[in-house]
Amino acid sequence: MAQEISEKVYSFITDEGEERACETISEKACKEVPGNFLKNVASGGFSKLANQLVSPGTTLPWIFSSLSVPPALVGALVPIKDAGSLLPQLFVSAKIRAFSRRKWFWAIPAFCQGLCLLAMAWVVQSTEGLAAGVWILSLLTLFSFASGIASISFKDVLAKTIDKGKRGQLLAYRASMGGIFTAACGLFLYFQNGENQSIDYLFWLVLAGACCWFISAGFFAGIYEEKGATEGGRTPIKELKKGWSILSKDKNLLNFIIARGLLMAVPLAQPFFVVIAQKELGPEVKNLGFMVLAAGIGAIISSPFWGRFADKSSRKMMMLVAFLAILNILAMVSFQYWPDEYQSIYSFAVLFLLHVMIYGGARLSRKTYLVDFAPKDERPLYVSLSNTLIGIATLIAAGLGSLSAFLGPDGMLLVFAGLLLLAIMMAFKLKEV
Repeated sequence: MAQEISEKVYSFITDEGEERACETISEKACKEVPGNFLKNVASGGFSKLANQLVSPGTTLPWIFSSLSVPPALVGALVPIKDAGSLLPQLFVSAKIRAFSRRKWFWAIPAFCQGLCLLAMAWVVQSTEGLAAGVWILSLLTLFSFASGIASISFKDVLAKTIDKGKRGQLLAYRASMGGIFTAACGLFLYFQNGENQSIDYLFWLVLAGACCWFISAGFFAGIYEEKGATEGGRTPIKELKKGWSILSKDKNLLNFIIARGLLMAVPLAQPFFVVIAQKELGPEVKNLGFMVLAAGIGAIISSPFWGRFADKSSRKMMMLVAFLAILNILAMVSFQYWPDEYQSIYSFAVLFLLHVMIYGGARLSRKTYLVDFAPKDERPLYVSLSNTLIGIATLIAAGLGSLSAFLGPDGMLLVFAGLLLLAIMMAFKLKEV
């Protein structure tokens, strides 16, 4: 009965009216495609909602301000999240390769991410000040390591369970479902009233994020996955040696990594947008809800918006998004000087939405450039090498957060604007691909 329903739903949403024939997966896996497709979409919807509910660029800066965490720790949120996700990839991938079924390397880390948020909810409810900041950053580090492990296995499981030609639709449905869930949650928060209940709402918000990860892990664990190859991969030491050899010879790769590192100023600036919003507009949870809504909408529409531009010239797109980010940052710095009638959550949401979209463009441009530029035979190494070096760079960038104690949010945003100006100069040096 369940399989019949899965078949009908899958045929409806993918518009597959003819007899299914798979070219890139086995016959047994082909029969399981409808169920696997729907389980993967459901898993993605809940995981993307969880990421928006407890986002280092939106929710966590708001929580830090509400708990009176020292401002110097705010700047460490995004670097810790990104570094923790990127650094394990080069060293864990060889270990994962030894296992014939890899869905558990997504499901188990997802469950662990839920546990981290469960502990984080307790911190929000019972702690404040420096102690709360240290606890949350520590839990975010563990959360990010789990996320990095999960990201390695996802594409492999996708390739083994969904036939080519349906994978793009699956990823689109994951994003759409997550966006719908996020928009609904943002609207719910927006219509809440009462500043005194802010901490209670934040507690339930983080707890809901934990529950979403548990549900997401359950759906992904239910995916049918056949055994895969376990041989063929280089050890981490060999990967590092090969990567260093390439980096020393390929100047364009080095320039790209520097440009990509400087573009990290875009996500690094986002938490300070939130700090300014809470300072200028007030700590009411409905303001956070409107930002969650704006972030969800921005994440959904950014990729289609930027897609064609990236295909024409990802190099020029890197320069454009850096320039637009500078303009948006300057607009945010001047927000406190706007006339009172223009200072509202709605005008702020426009700036925040634009920043989320610009970040989507930055991610898409550098991903497209690397895929187009990297030699086919060494593309995985180029990707893992770039991710590892950027992971190290983001750890260094975490130290920039300490400057906020002296410069304040406005000063930090101006620092990031300067880094983006350097990003434009480095992207200009890149080869056109």
